[in-house]
Amino acid sequence: MKQFIVLLLLLVQYNSYSQNAFLPEKPPVFPNCENIEIDSLQNCFDKNVYRLIYESFKVPEQVVKENYKGEVVVLFEVDTIGEFKVIYTDAVYKELKEEAKRVFSAFPKIKPATYNGRKTFKQYSLPIKIPLVNQNVVTQDVEKLKEISKLEDAAKKEFDNVNSSLKAFEDKAYSSQLNIQFTHSDYSRFDRSMNLVGTNSHTASKPFVYEEVSKYYDFKAEKEKLKKETDAWAGRKLWNEHLVQLQTEDYWFTIDPIFDLEVGKDSEANFSSTYNNTRGFLVQGGLGKKFNFYASVFESQGRFAQYVNEYAESLRGFGPDPAIIPGRGIAKRFKTDSYDYPVAEAYLSYAPAKFINIQFGHGKNFIGDGYRSLLLSDVASPHPFLKLNTKFWKIKYTNTWMWLKDVRPEVTEDGAFLTKYMANHYLSWNVSKRFNLGLFESVIWTNTNDRGFDVNYLNPIIFYRAIEFETGQASGNAIMGASAKYKWNDNVNLYSQFVLDEFSLNDVKGGEKSWKNKFGYQLGVKYYNAFKVDNLLLQFEYNRIRPYTYSHNTIATNYGHNNQSMAHLWGANFSEAILIGRYHYKRWFADAKLIFGTRGLDINDGTDNFSYGGDIYRNYNDRPFDTGVEVGQGIKTKIFNGNLQAGYLINPASNLKIFTDITVRNFNPDATTSSTFKSDTVWFNFGIRTDLFNWYFDY
Repeated sequence: MKQFIVLLLLLVQYNSYSQNAFLPEKPPVFPNCENIEIDSLQNCFDKNVYRLIYESFKVPEQVVKENYKGEVVVLFEVDTIGEFKVIYTDAVYKELKEEAKRVFSAFPKIKPATYNGRKTFKQYSLPIKIPLVNQNVVTQDVEKLKEISKLEDAAKKEFDNVNSSLKAFEDKAYSSQLNIQFTHSDYSRFDRSMNLVGTNSHTASKPFVYEEVSKYYDFKAEKEKLKKETDAWAGRKLWNEHLVQLQTEDYWFTIDPIFDLEVGKDSEANFSSTYNNTRGFLVQGGLGKKFNFYASVFESQGRFAQYVNEYAESLRGFGPDPAIIPGRGIAKRFKTDSYDYPVAEAYLSYAPAKFINIQFGHGKNFIGDGYRSLLLSDVASPHPFLKLNTKFWKIKYTNTWMWLKDVRPEVTEDGAFLTKYMANHYLSWNVSKRFNLGLFESVIWTNTNDRGFDVNYLNPIIFYRAIEFETGQASGNAIMGASAKYKWNDNVNLYSQFVLDEFSLNDVKGGEKSWKNKFGYQLGVKYYNAFKVDNLLLQFEYNRIRPYTYSHNTIATNYGHNNQSMAHLWGANFSEAILIGRYHYKRWFADAKLIFGTRGLDINDGTDNFSYGGDIYRNYNDRPFDTGVEVGQGIKTKIFNGNLQAGYLINPASNLKIFTDITVRNFNPDATTSSTFKSDTVWFNFGIRTDLFNWYFDY
């Protein structure tokens, strides 16, 4: 009870000891304080009160005999004529209360307090220490009351202190847990640095976080080389800096606009021009050293080359929306022949320990050292994911759990898209300073028997094949794979992938090319600083995937999302050879790409409606034969796709680029159907783009 009363008194009378700068009134004045400056009057009043108490207060004999140690709390006022009156006292002994009243009744009359020049009452509270102590000791205890006013003072200054805590911006992103935005062109800038003989880096699981790459590539130094000297605010924001960039000791964030404004011409199209009109914003930052966040929002309208538009509309799902823009998402109609496709990507990235990074977000991931991936690619639309990266010794272990959609009419549930789930893990092991081996396993399943996201697959180190058998072999579609990389020297890397969906050793020995032999492989080589030209990268890659790979006998458990493949964008039943050249000099860059391929497409002419193994969304039980299965079966289609792009990096901070490119595409099937026909395209394009992700137009 005593503590409650003391607290009440303090709350009621805290302004007795508040800073005078905040008091509009003038306190009571003792005669010896009349010539003191107004800022010191309260202090002078306090000292006189304590002096009179120390000189007049007589501790009762009984209190002294019992060796009591405590205090007397007194609430008093100085009225409008300057007299002291005790309002309340609190103490263990009645004698102490009476003595306190006696002492205050003997106080001399003084000048009363004033408010705006008018006399007013003024109330105070104070504790009297027992045994009685001198003024200095008591004053120390009174300082506790002053702490209340200090808190108020700090609170009133808190908003201004936020600005005063700002520091010069250093771009902490370069040492953060943020992802480096994955574009093949930009990653080629530091690819060689990470692949030097003797490094203990792991380059397959993408995107990388800055902290990981900064051990091999000095982002700040490279950015400084590109810096344009300008003192104007507009010049700095255009050429060198984020639009908004704030940093303190504990946190930082940046805000940038997003643009992708393009105009072009397709020689094959019956419309006047192609275009893309993307606007948006990007926010990224960090709280402390271990937690980072990223969010980008895109609002887009576009019309692409005719073959891209046709492909987008072939991907359309259930409902009124006419298309799915490859790699972006569901689009609604805009005007009569264009598309409106909003997209949002975001994630949280946290490193609870030196060896671990955890990410949860909505985006895409990639596994591989090549231009394509046969294991996990970024060609499909963004999707929710949870990713765990663990790195120690010579190992990096990546676990990714994903929530995907099947949007076809035949699998909708009550008019809603079907949700399916994917879990995969990838173990990267640097066997030596030159050789890296990777092991991959993935499983995709649906809400069979209302099991939802099966907790069995949350185990980060279990074998998914065993879980598939345990829950029923038809309950999921498991895929296994491997990768390898060999550093021939600092400038030459060899890489490969192998994916295994199903395998029959007896059928392989029988030489009958069984449909069960569902596998694919990739072979590639990268040549850095080619022919002793700094920053010139040459790359060759060959990919081959047998028919029916990635498909399944259960309609929804194919290896896809939003009618797109989660691996190679051609699905299966194809072979392709890719030649790539990339070069950059200061802010200038140029990329060239040549793709030669053969695909096997379904006929679907009303009499032959079999699945020939290229469409991963078709049930592989609907096949024309079990043996004699070859890559390219069905409508054999030869494809050439060439692209040349050149541009200039306007702002390294936001990755804003101006560019122009030309795409030449020849699509030549050996038979013509309503959906498969010869096409020759020359597509010119020019634009300005915030380069944040890979566009794939090489279908």
